[in-house]
Amino acid sequence: MVGTVYKSTGSWYTVKTRNGKFYQCRIKGRFRIAEIKSTNPIAVGDIVQFELETKNNEDTGVINRIEERKNYIIRKSVNLSKQTHIIASNIDQVFLLITLNNPQTFTSFIDRFLVTAEAYSVKTILLFNKIDTYDEEELLEVKYLASLYRKIGYECIGISATTGENVDKVKALMVNKVSMFSGHSGVGKSTLVNAIEPSLDLKTKEISEQHMQGQHTTTFAEMFDLSFDAKIIDTPGIKGFGVVDMDPEEVGDYFPEFFAFKQDCKFNNCLHLKEPKCAVKEALENDEVSYSRYRSYLQILEGEEENYRTDNWDNL
Repeated sequence: MVGTVYKSTGSWYTVKTRNGKFYQCRIKGRFRIAEIKSTNPIAVGDIVQFELETKNNEDTGVINRIEERKNYIIRKSVNLSKQTHIIASNIDQVFLLITLNNPQTFTSFIDRFLVTAEAYSVKTILLFNKIDTYDEEELLEVKYLASLYRKIGYECIGISATTGENVDKVKALMVNKVSMFSGHSGVGKSTLVNAIEPSLDLKTKEISEQHMQGQHTTTFAEMFDLSFDAKIIDTPGIKGFGVVDMDPEEVGDYFPEFFAFKQDCKFNNCLHLKEPKCAVKEALENDEVSYSRYRSYLQILEGEEENYRTDNWDNL
């Protein structure tokens, strides 16, 4: 039998077949995918083959094969284990939720996420949430950030999951697609999903005043079928986004604005550091490349980690 993984709890997987029936499935023995070392060999969004077993008049499945993935989002945990985790696979697009405060989303996190999405061919749309809560100065900062990322080529939308502002725009982009929602804990993912599809009634919690961060409400990634011919993958809030297994020479290729200038660098393998006649460094000096993006590039190149918030993925 063939089906799509809708939920993974570590040991059991909820799989939906093409005729719409759900089965609880497990992996038999050790299961590894060539060239991918991950804490979860099977991820939400995977298309799998499984065989049925009947015990005590109940049908369960044993997964024996994963179909080739179109793409996936993978990250390295920021705890000491440094294990990699595939967040979801076979995604048409990701909506990355960003907030200026309560909690603050740093540009380094945004850039790490975008680099990974570029590397694995996943389209990303940036949603600047909670715009109903910002003062005039904060709104200017949102406009600045949106302008920065639009210039690079990313679609940016200012939204309020609470008031519903521009939620219809997000909904329209989701039709006929599998969309993943991601971001820090507390940025409003569950509130937004509930605004898009109220019948899901996902749990939400208030921001912790002591730590100014979201309380974890989603423990595992899960896919949902929506009423308007769309699918959504809701994910746990994530803290730092560790970039996985990239050679130094390729990191710059996943910064679209760097890649555009790269052909004018003197050296084909230019790392945009101290090399002579580097077009990216010249663009930086001419304000054609933003300093925050270049700083993120250096951090990734040097293997620096983010350490800002507790992370559900790292607690699994």
